[in-house]
Amino acid sequence: MTHCREIMLEELQRRNFAPTTISSYLHAVEQFARHFKCRPDRLNQAHFRSYQAYLLRERKMQPRTVRLHVAALRFFFVKTLKRRYLLDDTPYPKAPRRLPQILSVEEVARVIDAAASLSHRTMLMVLYSTGMRNAELRQLQVADIDSRRMLIHIRRGKGGRDRYVPLSPTLLTTLRVYYRWMRPKTWLFPGTVNGWRADKPITPKVLWDACVVAARRAGLRKRCSPHLMRHSYATHLLESGADLRTIQLLLGHVEIRHTVLYLHLSQRHLQTVANPLDALTIAGPDTARRTRLKHKR
Repeated sequence: MTHCREIMLEELQRRNFAPTTISSYLHAVEQFARHFKCRPDRLNQAHFRSYQAYLLRERKMQPRTVRLHVAALRFFFVKTLKRRYLLDDTPYPKAPRRLPQILSVEEVARVIDAAASLSHRTMLMVLYSTGMRNAELRQLQVADIDSRRMLIHIRRGKGGRDRYVPLSPTLLTTLRVYYRWMRPKTWLFPGTVNGWRADKPITPKVLWDACVVAARRAGLRKRCSPHLMRHSYATHLLESGADLRTIQLLLGHVEIRHTVLYLHLSQRHLQTVANPLDALTIAGPDTARRTRLKHKR
């Protein structure tokens, strides 16, 4: 796997893929090779199709997770090995479109207040006040906090795009307390090496644990995650009167269709739509005949 890994890594880096995508793609190909106990470059399209069915039927993976494996294997065979497989023969599994859960404003406050530490509390406040993705927060540097212009610089977000988001005065107060205590150097939320603090970013698990532990301590039954905080941030912005275009820019969405999702989550927008039934002039329910079907014996 070493030689194949090096070639694939080089191809991914040449195309400037995000570090998280590179890691996910390499891991997916490693799992593919491990499943067949064979070097991946010795496997073919038939193995690819068999493996995809295995992930869905036996591993019971969600379609969205299988899509990531398919994308990784497509890249490996087509871009790395230069095998021109027909895309129709390696389809992405159809994933149902489900609306995400969101937290109410009161629930967000409970989660933040239930944070296990000052570090976790600050992370949760950054998530909710900016709508950052997990990877974006982990890459946040001290120099990205511009307290004079009251902005936060998000570098190399999804697709390698930079953007600015407003810095909340409430968040700034907490950040100053956190900074005086933690004294971070480069990374705003430094990670650890062998249990000791190091000048490196935290791992994804640290941020996940901050959300999960706080939600459990707050007594919430909803599955809290960094992305749930992002969804809640966008929905609450919409309910507060922000327009979709502004929310699109703040979230870093390339297309407005991804932002329109929050119209379905906004209680204010759903309740302001007049129901056509209410415009009808119809008789009351007392005028309707009451009958029950007789059951056959």
